[in-house]
Amino acid sequence: MLLNDLIQRQQTRWKASFLVVSILMVATCILSLSIGEMWILPWSPDGALEQQLLTQLRMPRLIAALAIGASLAASGAVLQVLLGNPLAEPGVLGISGGASLALVILLFALPFVPTPLLTMLAAMLGALIFTLILVGLSRRRKVSTARLLLIGVALGILSGSVVTWAFYFSDDLNLRQLMYWLMGSVGGVSWQQLSVLLFVVPVLVWLCLQGKKLDLLMLGEIQAKQLGLDVAALRWRFILIVSLLVGASVALGGVIGFVGLVIPHLLRMSLGAENRYLLPLSALCGGLLLALADTLSRVILPSAELPVGVVTTTIGAPIFVWMLLRSHID
Repeated sequence: MLLNDLIQRQQTRWKASFLVVSILMVATCILSLSIGEMWILPWSPDGALEQQLLTQLRMPRLIAALAIGASLAASGAVLQVLLGNPLAEPGVLGISGGASLALVILLFALPFVPTPLLTMLAAMLGALIFTLILVGLSRRRKVSTARLLLIGVALGILSGSVVTWAFYFSDDLNLRQLMYWLMGSVGGVSWQQLSVLLFVVPVLVWLCLQGKKLDLLMLGEIQAKQLGLDVAALRWRFILIVSLLVGASVALGGVIGFVGLVIPHLLRMSLGAENRYLLPLSALCGGLLLALADTLSRVILPSAELPVGVVTTTIGAPIFVWMLLRSHID
């Protein structure tokens, strides 16, 4: 009876959290669409100019922020289980850097501007290669969690150095695109670029429904196999899904760090580690955080707009240091 009461209380906490986050999400979306140099009521824009600002500028960037935040947070939650590391995150582990590296190579290799689908495929390939390196190393017992983090940081530095070389050899147009990817921004996202969400949204929904399988995976490979789970196939599926989501996120908004680290970790600390609830709630909170960060990036400075990646890094870096000191990894 006591155990049933405890389980019931825990489920009530999860459901209450979903409700609160959903209300905050609606409020943030309304605020994001309304606020700017010109205040607009989303349900009744006044005139053609306000209508155009709302539909061509604010709506696409809001949808991009929600999708990128949800993708990165859900990917971070999955990576933390796959690697057995509470500090795993696409940005910290260099996976986002791999995606940006592939985009830089594509940008310089092609004589024309790549299509949104092509940029997503290139970014996905770069993210996949870096993910495979990390997962392959993590399955070796000789590699500790601290060393795995260092390898991820080294991969991120490597991709960053190539991007720096690209800065040196780029012209004005390429330089602007590289700056966009490097700092992370959803400003200027068009409806055409959002066509990649036709692939991303179904994949993200599927990933959020895999919480029970992740819960089994957390028991250990042997126990998961005994319970009928095809661990190898599931692991590869998750690797491909994470690579697609991170690649699409980088293709849309550049390298945006710490969303996939902070959200899942704080949710685990405050609510628990049940992935069937944690994955969808992480996606919701990730979208909420990035939409809020994008809104702040537009209003913090009176005459300029900060890249959203700068805002998330400013929030996430101190939390990451605190988590690193708290975890006592070896």
